Amino acid sequence: MMTEENRTYITQLKVTDVPWHRLTTAYGRGTEFPAHLTVLEQMCDLASVKESLYELTTNMEHQSTLWHATPFGMVFLSRILGKALAESGQNSAAHFLAGELLDFFACILQCFHDGDELEHASPLPCFSDLLKEEYLWSEEYDEEEDEMRYEEDEVFPANEFYSFYYYSWQAVLACRDMLEQAPEEFAEPAAAVLKLL
Repeated sequence: MMTEENRTYITQLKVTDVPWHRLTTAYGRGTEFPAHLTVLEQMCDLASVKESLYELTTNMEHQSTLWHATPFGMVFLSRILGKALAESGQNSAAHFLAGELLDFFACILQCFHDGDELEHASPLPCFSDLLKEEYLWSEEYDEEEDEMRYEEDEVFPANEFYSFYYYSWQAVLACRDMLEQAPEEFAEPAAAVLKLL
């Protein structure tokens, strides 16, 4: 179900490759995503992890709707989940994060399945197509301009919109091995995610 090109893209993508400030989220743009991803990756203290996790998850999914930043966020959250699972035994922030991310992954996959059951366009052929200029929003963020754009009939072309879901699923699919090897205490939530893959 995954092309070699997409697998390679997911594996090699760097945070700096993504123009976050031009990707839509539930509450604006993804400009702050790199900072929050860094906090999660470091897993230093619970309070900052909780705050950054909240900022990311509420912007990536809202009332079962996914956004342009979501599939890209999922690529990096998948890597962070792997690290959190590996460190969950020694680090309480990692332990907390692993459990929360597994629940969030199940939520994202449920959104994908719900969307998949409806009539939908085909996804863009490649994950990287989502960063084509025609799909990116303006370089400068202007809240009013963005709001006007949302009022247009087809704010996201159908194949682009479906790709938000499809490639969020693909990002999780790429880390199936890690989920299959989750530590015993996370076996149940990991199994719930695997079932949705």
